[in-house]
Formats: sequence, structure tokens, C-alpha cells
Amino acid sequence: MAYRPPIMLALLMVFALSLSACAGKQNKSTEKGTPKQVESHYLLGLDALNKNNLPKAFDELLHAERLNPRRTDILDALGVAWRLRGDLQKSHDYYTRAIAIEPSPRIYNNFGILLLTMQKPKEAEKAFRSALDDPRYNRPDIAYINLGDALLMQDRFNDAIAAYRQARLINPLPELSRLKEASAYVKYNRPAFAQAMYETILRDSPANLQALQGLLPLLQKNREPGLMREHLQTFIRQTPEPLDRAWAEEQLKGMRP
Repeated sequence: MAYRPPIMLALLMVFALSLSACAGKQNKSTEKGTPKQVESHYLLGLDALNKNNLPKAFDELLHAERLNPRRTDILDALGVAWRLRGDLQKSHDYYTRAIAIEPSPRIYNNFGILLLTMQKPKEAEKAFRSALDDPRYNRPDIAYINLGDALLMQDRFNDAIAAYRQARLINPLPELSRLKEASAYVKYNRPAFAQAMYETILRDSPANLQALQGLLPLLQKNREPGLMREHLQTFIRQTPEPLDRAWAEEQLKGMRP
């Protein structure tokens, strides 16, 4: 059965959440522009970045940096922009600059995301723990999820599961921590635990596409076509997304009678 793979590292979403929740200090402009001008270019660049319009994002953010090269939220955004463009070393340089100016938990969290992308999980773990060391950080749940990813990349399965569960204790509403835990069970060949977790998610959120995409291959391997049809039919009834509904309908059609 053709299916889209379940999500693993939701780094872009994590960045969008952590950056939009930015509450760090912002240094006053002492360069060419007024604080209002700097803020205007920064916000325009951030909006373009969140819309994945990289040329516009670079145009605005680099302008903002020229006006005030010591505003760490601007350096943070440029670090992400360079990561998305594929220049990981330039991204690394921006985060190094930002941390030297203001080692805030938000900066450490986003730097850790870059380090995961660079396949440096031990350094990423250190960055995420630095973020979590500050009790004032307003998104520790996301830092714990990222920490779990860094631990999993080091084959520290039990520690990763503990980090995902800690994220859920802090913020039980999003399903990301449970999806991460389920995918870890799959990776470490614990299909019964993975199936139970995916089914729990779908019981609470029957229109969760990622959980369904994770569950279907497990049910297929166990030769449980009845359960597959049941979950697909429930999803079709519940999902508000036409494209997701069409995908699920195609899965049903592709199943053997």
C-alpha cells in the first residue's frame, strides 16, 4: 500500500513555534536606522520566512542586520534562513554570534535544531539542555521534544522516551510528543507499543493524518485489513481536509477485497 511516511523531525514547525514565541531582549538600534525601522524590516523578513519566501526573507533580514547587527532575534532568524537555504556553516556562524551576545534559551533551542540537521546530536543535546536550564523559557515542551530527538540519534532510547513524556507532561495538548514516541517504538522494533500509541492518538484525534500513516503499515504487516478499513473510514468521516480525505479514499480503493 502506498502511503506517505509519518513525520519524524518536525523542525520547521518547532522553529516557527519557538520564534513566534520570542520574548527575548531586543537591543536598541545604534547603527544607521531607528528602532522602528529595524523592527519593520525584521517583521517583514520574519513573515516572509514563515511563508517560505526565502529571497524576500533574506532581503528584509539582511537589511535589518545592517541597521542593527547586534539584535539577536534578527541573527536567530537569519540562522534559520541560511539553514533552510542549505548553507549550514553560515547558519552556524549566525548562531555563534547570537549566543555570544545573548545566550537565551530560545537561541539555544534553535541552535540545537541546526546541530541536529548537521548530524551532531551530542552538541545538539548540550544546546537543548542549555535552553532547559532557564526556568523562564516559555516553550520547554518543544525543547524536551528536540532533546528527545537528539537522544534518539545517539541510540539512547529510554532517555529519549523520557524526554518525550516530559514534554507531554508540560503541554499535553499537541500530539507531537506522542507521535515522536510512537515513531521511536517503530525504529527500535517495538511494534506493539507503536501500534498502541498510534491507536491512542487516533482515539483522541481521529483526523490525525500522521498517526494514521504510522499505524497503517503496522496493521498491514500484522495482516489486519479490517482494522485498516475501519481506521481509514473513520478518518474519511472526520478529516476536514479534502486532500487528506482523497488520499485516504485512494488507500481504501487500493486494498484488496
